[in-house]
Amino acid sequence: MRLDKWLWAARFFRTRGLAQAAIEGGRVKLDGERVKPAREVRPGARLQIAIGELAWELVVVALSERRGPASVARLLYDETEASRVAREAAQEVRRLAVEPARELKGRPTKRDRRALDRLRGGD
Repeated sequence: MRLDKWLWAARFFRTRGLAQAAIEGGRVKLDGERVKPAREVRPGARLQIAIGELAWELVVVALSERRGPASVARLLYDETEASRVAREAAQEVRRLAVEPARELKGRPTKRDRRALDRLRGGD
C-alpha cells in the first residue's frame, strides 16, 4: 500500500495531498530515511512523522484502503512508548505556556500608537 494513502487512512492528514506534501517535505520518514509518497508500506515498518510541533514514532500494525473512524484508524499503528511520553510532555508544556498575544485586544488606540512612536524615537 502507498505510504501517502496509509497516512490518510490512519488519519494523520486530512487529505492525501497533505500527506504527499509532508512526505516530499521530509516530515515523514520510513525506517529512518526519506522516501517518496508512492513508497510501499508494510506491517512492521517504522515511521517518524512530524506534524507541526508534535513528533510521532510508530510501528505499522495493519493496512487499510479506506479511511474509517478514528477508533478504527488507531488500530492501524502502535506508537512507541518514548514517542508517546515525549508527545504528551510537549502538549503539556504548550498547554501551560502563556500565549504572548493573549492580552492584546484589537487594534492599538491613538494613545498606544503615540506611545509606540515615542519608544521608536519618532515625534
